[in-house]
Amino acid sequence: MTRDVAHRYVDAWTHGDRDGVREVLSPDASVEWNIDLPADVTTLLETMAEIARVAESVQIIAETYADERAAMIYDCVSPGGTLRTAEFLAVVEGRIREIRQTYDVRALRRLLPDLLG
Repeated sequence: MTRDVAHRYVDAWTHGDRDGVREVLSPDASVEWNIDLPADVTTLLETMAEIARVAESVQIIAETYADERAAMIYDCVSPGGTLRTAEFLAVVEGRIREIRQTYDVRALRRLLPDLLG
């Protein structure tokens, strides 16, 4: 089940489907990340929509699942280069309750210079 939820989430955000992402998020989902933006669901949706908008492709290059935990590493390829991101999810009762993301901040700045200011 964890893998299915994680893949629905990835499919939704990579296609810019904010409603699809919301469907798999728990109402009390928490966000943690290593970028200087508010760590909340609204900002998460906006950030991931921007990444999806500029990426020519998003590929999961590694994934691991254990019980209610998922770990995925993505390569988001764009004309401006490749952004590598690691993401860790906690899935509870079929919905994502925790999202922890670690971005290659230099690549994110290069890809979306206006995002981080």
